[in-house]
This record gives sequence, C-alpha cells and structure tokens, in this order.
Amino acid sequence: MKKIGILFGQENTFPQAFVEAVNAKNQKGIHAELVSVEKCEQAVDSGYAVIIDRISQDVPFYRAMLKNAAICGTAVINNPFWWSADEKFFNNALAVKLGIPVPKTLLLPSNKHPEGTNGMSFRNLAGMNWDSMVEGVGFPAYMKPHAGGGWKSVYRLEDKNDLYAKHPETNELVMMLQEEIIFTDYYRCYCIGQEDVRIMPYDPRNPHHLRYVAPTMSKEKKLIDLIKGYVLKLNKALGYDFNTVEFAIRDGIPYAIDFCNPAPDADIASVGQENFDWVVESAAKLAIKRAKAHKDGQSNLTWGEYIQSSVLGKSVEPVKPTVVAVEKAPAKPKTPAKPKAETKEKTEVKEAETKPSKAKTKKA
Repeated sequence: MKKIGILFGQENTFPQAFVEAVNAKNQKGIHAELVSVEKCEQAVDSGYAVIIDRISQDVPFYRAMLKNAAICGTAVINNPFWWSADEKFFNNALAVKLGIPVPKTLLLPSNKHPEGTNGMSFRNLAGMNWDSMVEGVGFPAYMKPHAGGGWKSVYRLEDKNDLYAKHPETNELVMMLQEEIIFTDYYRCYCIGQEDVRIMPYDPRNPHHLRYVAPTMSKEKKLIDLIKGYVLKLNKALGYDFNTVEFAIRDGIPYAIDFCNPAPDADIASVGQENFDWVVESAAKLAIKRAKAHKDGQSNLTWGEYIQSSVLGKSVEPVKPTVVAVEKAPAKPKTPAKPKAETKEKTEVKEAETKPSKAKTKKA
C-alpha cells in the first residue's frame, strides 16, 4: 500500500478535501490520510510514499522530520532541503538571470546585530552610502524580509526619511528594499506539478478574504500566455511542485512580485469555490502520480533546474524576451476632406465627355 499524507496546521478545508479527493479516485494500492506523527527516529522510514507539506515553514520540528522522511525515500512536496535554503532575495536574482522582469531590489543589513555577534563580526561590511544606494530603487517603495512570507513585517515607504524611521523597527531581520510597481492588473498564479497553472485575478490591496474578488481576466491572450510561461519557468528553475507566483502588470509588462510560496493559501473562504476545486483536484492528481512513480530505497524528491544545472556546471537558460503591446484607445475616425473646387476648364471638359454626341451614325 502506498500511503499519501498531508501535514498541515490551522487549515480546516483544504487538507480534508484533498484526502477525500485522492481516495474518491479509488486508485488500487493508494490511500490518502492526514499525517500522524508518533515518533521520529533517525533513518527510519515514515511509512508514507508521499507527504504534502503545508506547515513546516512554521514548525522546525516538522522540517527536520520531513528531511529524515526524504532521506528514507518519501516524496516530500515541496522538497524540504530546497525550501530550507530558498529565500526571496535569491529568487529575485534568479528571475533576473532567467530574463523574467522583477522590481528593482536591494538587500539591507539588519538594523541590530544578531544575537552572539558584535561590531567586530561585521568588519567586512564597508560603510554604505544609503542615500545614493536607495536612489536606484526610488520611492514609494516596499521594505520586507528577505525570507519568509505571510505579509509579516512588510512596510510601505514614502521617502528616505520614512525608510530611516522604520528600519530600526525590523531589529535583527535582514530586509529588502523593493521598487513599488504601480499596476493596472494583478494576478496570483497557482502552479502544481510544474505543469498545471491557474491564473487568478487578484488584488493585494483588498482585505484578505476579498483579494480574489477582483477584476476579470485580461482579454490580451499574448499577456496571459506570457504570464503562464513565466510561472512554469520559475517553478521549474526553483523545483517547486506546489507554489504560487504573483504578477503586477505595468505598461503591459508582468513583473514577478512574489514567487516563494510553497505552502500557499488554499482555504475555500479566501480563494473561492472554483479556485478551491481546481487546487484540490490538481493536488490530488499530482500526489497520485508521485505515489505511482515512488521507488523504495531511493530519493524521490524533485530538484529544480537551477540545482541540476549547477551540479553540471551549467547556467539556467533565460527565456526569450517578449514585448506585449499596451492596449490603446481606438483612434478617432478622421473627418473626410472636402473636395477641392474644380476649375472652370476642368468642369467644361467633364461636361463635354458626358453629353451625347450630335453626329448621326450612317446606315449600313
């Protein structure tokens, strides 16, 4: 029996629906359940062929447990080793190398020394000219942690004085300063199994439960296709089988804003019924596929193209640049030009051509 488990925290809709969806498919030799942890012993199999991880980002015990399960052959979704190493600033740098537009971004040193360090620990950190440094990003801007998520410790900054006033509040956090993208449209895109993509109109300015109650999808097919291509490229490079990517559209260009969400919101109350059904079905299909492909005694993890290319000493391939024309208002029809006044001479010639000839034809 191949067991599929889901590890979760405070969620109350997706985990249960996922288990029901897998079991409803009646796949021979495959059974899904909520993960049950009784103990965790080094190098001992967890008993699960596949585990969907929805909570280890907040519970260090679970992250260590999942790494142990992966060593023993469990296909953990997402890869716990990569998830531990991944962070937002790196993601932005990778997106640049892939040729995917992202906001201009700087990494800022923590305001306070991390515990156990002092000024001597930072002797390699040259004196930074913050005034000149931040000019390249501009204002308004956002300051947010270089790792993590959930909109924790995110600040919107109006100017440099605002930055200098709020940075001390971040204490030991390493922050990013990021250009604000004033957008006309915004999309949150689910990507499951590095194949299935669902592009959802989204508005991060709304209260959380209303963010998916947003404007309709753009009718610009070229833009939607471009977004889908970027989503797939990012997730294949990162190696995530369960992730969301957010895009802000400015002047017809989709800027990747947030694409490190390996345990993205899937609650029916926030994503809505249609999106919820899609996520449940896609996740169930992925889990069954990975359970069928599972092989005992070997690694069953997914590793991204960035890691694979690095092992081979190669670079990830950038996407080809694409320009999407910005939709413009239709041009006003031109008023027909008035006909020019004809000269007397031309008028007489026309009259002569149209009048019947007075000459009589001869009879045969």
